[in-house]
Amino acid sequence: MFIPSQEKAASELLRVCRPGGKIGLANWTPNGFIGQLFKTIGKYVPPAPEVKSPALWGTRAHLDALFGAKASVAVEERKFVFRHKSPLHWVELFRGYYGPVLKAFAAIDPVARELLEADLYTLLEAFNVANDGTLVVPSAHLEVVITKKI
Repeated sequence: MFIPSQEKAASELLRVCRPGGKIGLANWTPNGFIGQLFKTIGKYVPPAPEVKSPALWGTRAHLDALFGAKASVAVEERKFVFRHKSPLHWVELFRGYYGPVLKAFAAIDPVARELLEADLYTLLEAFNVANDGTLVVPSAHLEVVITKKI
C-alpha cells in the first residue's frame, strides 16, 4: 500500500506470479477507520508529489485498473476490530509504533502535533462503538484474491 508507484508494484506482483497463480492482499478501504486515519494524517503531512493514497488499494475500481487486464480480481469486504483499553491507549500505542502515525508526529511542529492529536481523538470518537471508556473500532478492509490469467 505504501509504495511510490502503485502501477509498478502491481506489474511486479503479476510478473512474479505464474499463470493461474494467485496473489492475496488485505487492503484498508478509504472510508473505513484506517482510510480515514490516512486522510487525517494527510492534513498535516501531505504525501509526496505524485504519490497516490495507499487507501486506493482498498477500492474495487482501482484494483480492477491495476490488475484487471491480466487477472481476475475477487474482492470481499471484511472488518478488523481494534480493541484498546481507551482512546488514550490507542493514541499512545499508534504514536509510538504505527509507522504512518509515528512519522506524522515526527514531521510536524509541536502546535501541529497538538492539533493532530485532537483530530485523532475526534476520529476515534466517531468510529468507537464502545460506551464504557474502552475503544472498540471496526475498520473495513478488502480481502482480495487476484488470479493471473493463463
